Amino acid sequence: MKKYSLLPLILFCVSPLVLAQPGHIADDATVYVHNGPSNQYRIITRIASGTPVEILERNNNTKYTHIRMDNGRDGWVESAAVDPGDSLAVRLPKLQQSLEQSQSTVSQQAEQIEQLQSESATLKSSNETLSSEVQKLNSRIKELQFQIDTTDETNLMRWFTYGGLVALGGVFFGLILPYLPRRKKRRDDWF
Repeated sequence: MKKYSLLPLILFCVSPLVLAQPGHIADDATVYVHNGPSNQYRIITRIASGTPVEILERNNNTKYTHIRMDNGRDGWVESAAVDPGDSLAVRLPKLQQSLEQSQSTVSQQAEQIEQLQSESATLKSSNETLSSEVQKLNSRIKELQFQIDTTDETNLMRWFTYGGLVALGGVFFGLILPYLPRRKKRRDDWF
């Protein structure tokens, strides 16, 4: 039973650690830290602006916030003097680094765009040249096709003419051959 009675006590002690969120003292003020949640309590220290702190709880009635400083001490400051998140002193270098990276990226992308535009212009010129050559080749193909078509007809007519001449010559030779004088065969009586 003792084990279970210690559990709420442990949770009560650990809960401020779990609920703590990062914050910082406002960038435009030096703030006094009090022992309790109002200015009626004793001042225990002073915190410069931009100092990182952990926000443990906020008291809406007194408008004070319970904080934990880097040295581990707790205290209360006016809620208006505490901002959540990182201070400008922390965020500014990060933002400057991010800006430099962005500017570097932009300049690299500008160079890539310029290079791509140059390549695009070269490709466009090459495309126009190739398109012109394709048109010339298409026109040459049409001319050659016409020559092939006309050559086929010419060859056909030539062969038809040659065949007709050969046939006519054969008929003429066939008609003349019987009227040509024949040579007599010589008789050798030697045997």
